[in-house]
This record gives sequence, C-alpha cells and structure tokens, in this order.
Amino acid sequence: MADREQAAAGGGSLSESQGQVLDRCLHALRHAKNDSQTLAALLLITRLCPPTRLDKPTMRRILEAVGLNLPARLLVTAVQNPDGSVLPARELLSLGTALLAALSTEPDTASRPQLLATVPLLLGLLAHGSVSGLQNRAGTGPVDRPAGDEGAQESSRLDEATAADCFQVLTAVCSVPRGPELLLNRAAVPALCRAVDQNQNQTLSQQRALPLLGCLLSGKTREKAWRKHPAELLSLLLRLAKEFCRSSDPTRFQTCARLVRFLPPPGEAPQSEELKEAVRDVWAALRPMLQAKLTPKQIGPVLVLGACLLDLYGWEPVGPPKFCCLLVNRACVEVRMGLEEPPGTDLSPELQHTLTGCYRIMEAAMEQACTAGDAAPPHCSSQNALSLQQSRQVLGVLTEAFSSVMFHLQQVEPGRFSDPFVFASFRVLCSWLAEETSCLKEEVTALLPFLVGYARRHLQEAASEQGLSDWMARVSVGEEGGAWTGGEALRYLLPALCHLSAEDAPRKVLLSLDLPLLLVGFLTQTWTSLRERSGPALSRDPSMETACSALLNFTVTEPESVRKDPCFRTLEAHLSEALPVLVNKPRLLVLAANYCTLGLMIGRLKPPTAGESSGSPDAAQRRFFCAALRLLGGALGSGSDSGPVQLSDGWAEAAELWRLSLQALGGCVRVQPGLVALIRDEGWLRHTLGLLTRTGGPPERNTEEVLEEVLCAVVERCPDCRQEVREAMRSGGGGALGRMKSLRKLVAV
Repeated sequence: MADREQAAAGGGSLSESQGQVLDRCLHALRHAKNDSQTLAALLLITRLCPPTRLDKPTMRRILEAVGLNLPARLLVTAVQNPDGSVLPARELLSLGTALLAALSTEPDTASRPQLLATVPLLLGLLAHGSVSGLQNRAGTGPVDRPAGDEGAQESSRLDEATAADCFQVLTAVCSVPRGPELLLNRAAVPALCRAVDQNQNQTLSQQRALPLLGCLLSGKTREKAWRKHPAELLSLLLRLAKEFCRSSDPTRFQTCARLVRFLPPPGEAPQSEELKEAVRDVWAALRPMLQAKLTPKQIGPVLVLGACLLDLYGWEPVGPPKFCCLLVNRACVEVRMGLEEPPGTDLSPELQHTLTGCYRIMEAAMEQACTAGDAAPPHCSSQNALSLQQSRQVLGVLTEAFSSVMFHLQQVEPGRFSDPFVFASFRVLCSWLAEETSCLKEEVTALLPFLVGYARRHLQEAASEQGLSDWMARVSVGEEGGAWTGGEALRYLLPALCHLSAEDAPRKVLLSLDLPLLLVGFLTQTWTSLRERSGPALSRDPSMETACSALLNFTVTEPESVRKDPCFRTLEAHLSEALPVLVNKPRLLVLAANYCTLGLMIGRLKPPTAGESSGSPDAAQRRFFCAALRLLGGALGSGSDSGPVQLSDGWAEAAELWRLSLQALGGCVRVQPGLVALIRDEGWLRHTLGLLTRTGGPPERNTEEVLEEVLCAVVERCPDCRQEVREAMRSGGGGALGRMKSLRKLVAV
C-alpha cells in the first residue's frame, strides 16, 4: 500500500523497491544469451512493474535494453517459419505485437527503421484478419488443410487484443512527422480498406481503422492517396455513404464529420456514376436535417458536409432551388450569429470549423446567384438554377453575411494575421469583392487598410508561416496545389483591387497605402519564381496579369503619382528585363501584352531627356522598346493578299491590350522623339507599311484607328519616316494604307 501511494504521489514513477527490481531485470535483459532469457526478464518486469506505472524515462531504458529486433523476429517467425518455433504462430504474433505496441508509445521509437520494417506485416495481419491468411499469401501456410476445416481457420483468426496492438503501432507511426507518407508508401490504404471490410472485429475496425484511414486522407497525403488507390477508396466511400443514408437521425448527425474525411479532393474525384448517385442520396438525406430545428452542435457538421459536397459536384445534385436557397440562408445565419459578437470574443475551434464550411457555401452561392437569368453555371442543371427573384434574395442574405465578415476582420489585430481562420475570412471576403464592389462601399473602403496590410504582411513573411501552410494543405485551397508562398493572400485580393483602383475614393486610399509598391514587389517576386520553371512546367499565372491591370489603372488615372513614385522606376527596370524574355514565350502572350502595355503607358508620361532634343532612350529603355516593337509587329497579319490587316488568332484575348499599346506607343513617340530611330531600325515601320499596302480590305475599325494614330505620331517627328510613308502610299496602289485620311494629309499625298 505504501508503494502504491508513493508511486501515485510521484505521478506514475516507481517505488524504491520496484526500481531495484527493475534495475536487476534490465541487467538481465542486457546480458540475455537467448530469446528465452529475454522473455523471462520481460515477463518479470510486467508482473512487478505494470506498464501504467512506468514513466517515459523508464520506458526508454527498457527499450534500450530489449531493442526492437526481438518483436520483429517474433512476427517474422510467426509468418514465415511457424514450424521452427516451440510456440504457436498465434502466440508469437500476440507477444510480438504486444511488445511493439508497448514500445511504440515512445515517440522516438515509432520512427525507427526496425519498427517501420514491421509495418507491412502488421498491415497484412489486419487486411487478412488471420494468421493463416497472411501465411498463405507469403507461401508458408499449410497446403494440406481441408477447405472446410473451419475450426482450424477460426483458431488462426486475429484476436481482438492482437488487432488492437497492431492498430496501436500503426497509429504511433502515423503520428510522427513523415508517418502518413511512410504508411501510404507501404500500401496502408488498401490494407486498411480491406480491414474495414472484414466481418470479424467490426467494432474495432470502425474504431481504429477508419480514424487511421482518415489521417491518411487529410493533409498532404490526401491527393496522393486518392491517385494511388482510387478503386479501394471509392468502394469504401460508397459503403460509408450507404451507411449514412440508412442510419437514424441521431446516428446520422454523429457520422457527418466522418463522411467528410473520406470524400475525394475536388480535383481527384473519380469519374464514377455510382459516386454521383451516392452524392445525390447523401443530399437527399441531408435535406430533412437542414429543414429541421437544429442545435448549434448539430448544424455545424451538417453544413460542413454540405460544403464539401458542393466542392465535389457543385449545385447539380443538391436538389430544388428552394432547398438551395435554404442551404445558403442557414449558412449565412450561422456566419452572422458566429461573427457578430462583441470585440475580443474568442471563437471556439468547433465554431471556426463550422464557419469555414459556411464560407465555402457562400462562395459557391455567389457563382450561382450571379448567373441567374444566364445559362446554367457549371455543375448546375436548369432544373435547380435560381430564378431572378431567388437570386436577389440570395444576394441579399450574402450581403448581410459579408457585412458580418467585415465587422469581424475590423477587430483582428496584427498578432492574429497567421491565424488560419482569419485567412479563411479574408479569402471568402475577397471572393465576394471580386464579384460585388457596388454594395457596402463605405465599409469596404474603410476596411482597405486591413486588407492591404494583411496581404503585405504575408508576402513579406511567408517563410515563418508554417501553420497557414499546413492549413492550406489540409483544406486544399491552394490554386496550384503547391507550397505556401505568402503571395496567396494578395492573389485572392487582386481582382477586388483591380476593380477598386478604377474608382476615385478607394483609389485615393490605396495610394495612401502604397499599393503600387506592393504590386511591383509581387510582380518581381512572382517573376523570379516563374523564370525558375521551364518547359511543360511554365504555365500562365493570371494573378500577374491582374496585378498589371491594377497598376495600369493607376498609370491612367494618377499620372503625377506615377511620375513621382520611385516604385514605378523599379517597375520600369523589371519590365525592361522581363519583356525581352516573354516575347519568346507563346504560352505567356497575355502577360507579355500586359507588360508591354504597362511599360508604354508609363513611357508616354516621361518628358524628353533634359538637354537632349532627341530624347534618346537609355540602354534599359532601348531593350524594352525593342521587345515591345517585336511583340506588337508580330501580332499583325492577314489571311491573304486581298484580306484585311488583322490580329493573329493567338491575340484574341489580348486584342484590347494591343490597341492600347499602340496608342501608348504614339504617346511615347511624341514625348521621346528618339524612339523613332528604333521604330525604323527594328523594322516595325517597314513591316506595317508592307502589310497595309499589300492587303485590299480595310482593317477592323478600331485596328485601323490605332495604326493610323501611331503612324501619324511617327511622321510628325521624323522627316525620313514621312518620306517613307509617302512613297509607300504612292507605290502601293491604294490598299488599306491609302484610306487613312489623316495620314495622307500629313504626308501631303
């Protein structure tokens, strides 16, 4: 009794007498000459020093004395050479797994190679549910056992204690940093799926196998698991979906969260009609649940499951429009109730999880509501598309919910900028601002200091934000599925900034926040990352194009700021470096057109170089303008000699940028006459005149106007160019060039 009281007071430590016994046992373990002596010492330890009374240092001493080789040998012997042991295979397995389970409670042990080497055997035991099944697979099982010898088969079944020990070891491995990946590479997913299907130990499989599979299907291993084992995971998901639909309401509420973990990532969903039908059935089971009066603990898992189903197949399987409106309304009500709390109120992790699911419903609702009256959006049939009235109702409740999101973000201190829930709130608000900037204008403008400051902080401190990186991996919100770079916050905000920078009041606030400097920094940082990729990995980055559009808004509307702000000099240097590279990257044509337009629009604001009437460009400007002329000249062509001058097909998306670039080029020529020499030397003038004289049909109206505008600017500044245009008009037999009246007047033809 005294020993027990002393041990309890020591928080699990051993009494003095137990410690002395343990020391002698450890000495025996270290000097054991065979496995029998080792097992005897271990048995004595478990009799005199129960495992529940052993603290971590003591367990570590036992581990060092026993090592992992003994339990590993017991497992191998049981499977590969059962006849060579005095103990039956079942007892060898029971003893080996019990030792491994006890030793795996020490975190350092779970990552040791000796223990990891046993993982395939443990998975095989669980998958086959018996010793004989694993022996037969290894080719060591008895071949003369009658097929109907059910007694022998029953005796080889894995008992519950051994199965529990196997799960304990695998769970310990899964908890180490690289554990999920190690298990995935050792075929844990198909083995555990089969274990769930085994009839025996069904309760244990539900309690241990499903949570372990859930760990493998979350985080960074989720997509890889679905890519490697789609058939097994699909079969398991279909089974769980059927169980969910057949269960009673109380059980159904409890299993919502479990079903979420087994849904595939949206990008990895198998093309299966069975799965689509199963999702419809789950929605049918969710409808009465959402229509009922629910407690906060009940509605949270239901809304999160609904959000994940929306991610998977959109609105098409959800149900009739009336229910879609109900789903959005309930999500918005939860957001308002959760966020409209007094400042300083901490939100519980459960509430944050629920609200994050509501955010995803709100994002999906934005797309559906904004397309009302148009063609049905993707994954949305005409049967469940919203009417115009329903769309207005949805937009109304969304506006109220986003007002609550803004209220919440106003209370966020810089110390919480790395909080994943703050990022989720920021992200959903950006998705709304990308579509809707006319509502709540004053509130949005007042929130701009937070939004810009938040994006700037993440761009500058990406390396120290591992928590956000892990969260991004878990919820799969990364656009490219890559690692956290810090630029994600700004990427989500960019569409809204593009809209807001075109309006007077928000633009003044954005200028006061040095937004141009932030955008220039984003472009240069992203360009550095882009240049590191090549070949198939080189892909278009729409966020860079959107950043250019926002900068272009400042360039057009705030010329004095552009002239004075040094960040635009940094931008010019970046453009002169990047555009010559982009000219040779057809996949990045739209980005090249944005860079060209932006650089020319800035160039038109520059006065001639002091003391030089010619305004000759420096080396960097020359490099940029030469690349711009090659890009703009290469865009023009004609289908035949008699066809009109027109932009090539590849320029369809960037046609307006091409026209704006030509207008800006004309402005650059007027303030920097030295550019005319480049226009001649690079062959742009000769190429353009040749096209306009060879083709018979007139160019498209806007194309003709911008071409004539830049040609007029050139001939105004250069007598030699004027003569060249005059000769082309006289010798070209008319053509499109001869129909440009303003140009004819300038060259006196």
